[in-house]
Amino acid sequence: MRRYFGILLVTFSFLNITIAQSSATEIVDNAIKISGGTTYDNAVVYFSFRNKTYRSDRKKGMYKLERFVDTPNGVIHDAVGNSGLKRAIENCPVKVPDSLVTRISDGVNSVHYFANLPYGLNATAVNKKLIGEATINEISYFKIQVTFNQEGGGTDYEDEFMYWIRKEDFTVDYLAYKYAVNGGGIRFREAYNSRVVNGIRFVDYNNYKADDLSTPLSNLDELFEKGRLKLLSKIELKDIYVYPN
Repeated sequence: MRRYFGILLVTFSFLNITIAQSSATEIVDNAIKISGGTTYDNAVVYFSFRNKTYRSDRKKGMYKLERFVDTPNGVIHDAVGNSGLKRAIENCPVKVPDSLVTRISDGVNSVHYFANLPYGLNATAVNKKLIGEATINEISYFKIQVTFNQEGGGTDYEDEFMYWIRKEDFTVDYLAYKYAVNGGGIRFREAYNSRVVNGIRFVDYNNYKADDLSTPLSNLDELFEKGRLKLLSKIELKDIYVYPN
């Protein structure tokens, strides 16, 4: 009899894990669908951010993520795609030192990643887990934890993310992440200025920090409501254009 109940306990535990993972996947898929869905996969997107211009081009599994920077020496054009990183200055290709390839690629990838969220959260290297629910400003949210596999997870695969997805319409209204580079840090972002451009939803963010690096990301919603996070900056996208590809 004990063995029977032990089997039942293991079975129910497995089912609970499976249901939680399935629910997280379903929630994220719905968030992607309402924010742009298949439009993400076949579109050219332009926007400006902090005096730099960005362009992404996706079509049939091929992609190119670009950044254009005006400098005294001319326009620096960085492009990260299926074939890696390429750089040009005033349309003249230049060789990037091996020591800078990862740094430049990560810089381009990071801006495009946040600008297009929640697109990308259904990638094969992404692990999603529904860890609970929360209420922020009297609105109910799912809390989704996101981690990454080492293979395919990029150079910052050890970073941890948390997403607060509204239960009513699956918008991503808050997110947080913990990173290790440059001494590490914790950030919490509050989305605002939501707008849809040719089928894709974009937002700006109030960017907050938590001073205690041991703070679990799952606690940041409570600290935010209590006013215990420090506002660092605003993340604002401008001059957004979306074209079907």
